[in-house]
Parts: sequence; structure tokens; C-alpha cells
Amino acid sequence: MTNPPKRPRAQTRSRRRLRDDRGSESVELAILLPVGILVLALLVVGARIALAGDRISGVAGIAARDASIARSATSAQTIATTSAKQALASDNVHCTNIQVTVDSSGFNAPPGTSASITVNVWCTVDLSDIAVTGMPGSKTLHDVATSPLDPARDLSLGFRNLDGSPPAKPSAEVRL
Repeated sequence: MTNPPKRPRAQTRSRRRLRDDRGSESVELAILLPVGILVLALLVVGARIALAGDRISGVAGIAARDASIARSATSAQTIATTSAKQALASDNVHCTNIQVTVDSSGFNAPPGTSASITVNVWCTVDLSDIAVTGMPGSKTLHDVATSPLDPARDLSLGFRNLDGSPPAKPSAEVRL
């Protein structure tokens, strides 16, 4: 009987090491998978905020331009709010809360002088559907714009005379 040839020690150690490393890939995956998911969630949240911020960046300008052609401060507020909501809806920005404020003090300036109207739009974007612990549930985005009022505007057309009395009705008589 002959003994099998002995293997060098280095070869025996390397085989033992290989045998001892079994299952380590599973442990690495179990550690790195949650980190990868968190990074992916951060990318999705960042992209959603960036896209919503890009889309809201012109909404206040649209609302200010539309409100600048209004005849009164109250109608400017209504026009600006409607215009901002329509612009956000057409851009597919889903806001949970839309706030529009209008600085319509320019309507107090007499016609013939330069005046402006300023519109602020706040949009709260919902992020709660990306349920990652530690992430914010929403992000509020803001846009502001100023538009000049027409200096040649005549606030009395069809509403009231300068003294506050109602305008005279045209007569039904036709003269040749």
C-alpha cells in the first residue's frame, strides 16, 4: 500500500479558503440591496422634484400676463388663479395644494401711469407614494412673476364713470 502523494500546504489552504467563503455573496447582496433601493428612491424623488420645478417655472408668468389685462383687482385675482391652475393641469403637474397670491396694488394707480401686477404661485407636490423612511412626504415649489399693467387702460369703460355714477345708456334714436 502506498500513500497518496501529499499536496503542498499552499494548495490545501486555498481550497479551505474557497470552501469557507461559500454563502458570502448572499450576505453581500443582503447588505447592498437595501442601499441600492435607497439610492434608486433618492433618484426618483430628485427627478420628480426637478421635473415639477421645471414645469412650474413659467406658471406665474402666464398668470401675471393674464391678470394684467383685467379691469379690476378682484377680477385679476380670479383670472390669475384660474390661469395658474389651468397651466399646471396642462403640464401634468399634480399638486396637492395650489396657492396663488396677487399683488394688485397697481390697479390703484391712475390710468396713464406705469403700474404692475405681481403673482406668486405655490404648488405642493406629493411624494408620499415613494415610501422610504426619512424622505419628505411633500415638497412645496414657488414661482413669482411681475407683469406691467397697460398705462393706457381706462378702468371706467362699461363699469362706472370717474365720479362713480353709472354710465349713460345709449339712446335708441338713430339720426341721419
